[in-house]
Amino acid sequence: MNRDTASAPAVRPSSDAGHPPVRAAMPADAEGIVRMRSEYVLSTPLSEEWIRRCTDELAPRLTESGDARAFVIDTSDGALAACALGLIHPVFPAPAYPRGLAARVHVVATRPDVRRRSYARAVVSALLDHLAHVEEVTLFELHSSVEAAPLYRELGFAGSPALMRMTRLNEPAAASTPGSTSAWMPPELYAATVPKTTAFACMYFTDEDDRPIQLHSVYSPAHPWQLVGGTMDLGERPWETAVRECREETSLTPPGPPRLLATVFGLPGAKWPYSTIGCVFDGGRLTAEQIRGIALSPQEHDEVRVLPLAEWKALMPPRDFARLSAVESARRTGEAAYFGTWDWGNK
Repeated sequence: MNRDTASAPAVRPSSDAGHPPVRAAMPADAEGIVRMRSEYVLSTPLSEEWIRRCTDELAPRLTESGDARAFVIDTSDGALAACALGLIHPVFPAPAYPRGLAARVHVVATRPDVRRRSYARAVVSALLDHLAHVEEVTLFELHSSVEAAPLYRELGFAGSPALMRMTRLNEPAAASTPGSTSAWMPPELYAATVPKTTAFACMYFTDEDDRPIQLHSVYSPAHPWQLVGGTMDLGERPWETAVRECREETSLTPPGPPRLLATVFGLPGAKWPYSTIGCVFDGGRLTAEQIRGIALSPQEHDEVRVLPLAEWKALMPPRDFARLSAVESARRTGEAAYFGTWDWGNK
């Protein structure tokens, strides 16, 4: 850990955002950071006793010999407008992080009356720059809310569906006996016990003769012909995902309003550890001119094809064709479909 941080200067963000400068936090800022965490981050605010205890814990760790680094923006009245706190700890070195130093972004908070001024971006950017270039940290970790995820993705963070956050606070509880009532669990602990699911949303298009339109994948030989659509991003709703994916994959913008044709569900399997759930919306009938005007994303698809439903069967795995048939029937009959066997399988 680099120790040359005692006189770290104020840091002004590279973009001229029109806000006060970002500066490195000092031990005297510990209480302000703890109070911001209590009020704006935690689901249950800390008592004054715990604020005192946390302040006493944090203050010495904000010195040059400590393991905490923070950057803040001040208000005109001397309080904190925003803060970002990181904790440094050693890990076994690896090719991706040869220094063997990791940092967890532990607290990011902005006072409500000064939000939407890029304060959070400024303090987090300053923290990450300092950790990387002064402390020589090469592994960064954080837990993000859905609302904050777009900012962290822009700053280079990526989620991993293979990871599951788990927390153990106490000794394992004894097995429940018949008739007993399960103990209450904090939401974050309960969330770790329930099944995890990835979600997607698609558009079903046909030509004016009601023949299904599908796109040929360049990356998935197991599923060569696909509906227009894809996986939901954090913070999106299904219809928003379907519209975004449609624009990205075809340059078309569905007019709406949303009309659900089918709900799709699949159990996890050998190739994917989570269940899958998706919505298929009616994209409508496209004219020949609209079909000719489809602009494919070459990283995903290389062909648009229009065929009668029966002719798709020879080109697709049975499960894919069964889903397409269910969607086609929903459009034709006006009765939404439930396709509950979109399983990943064990081969």
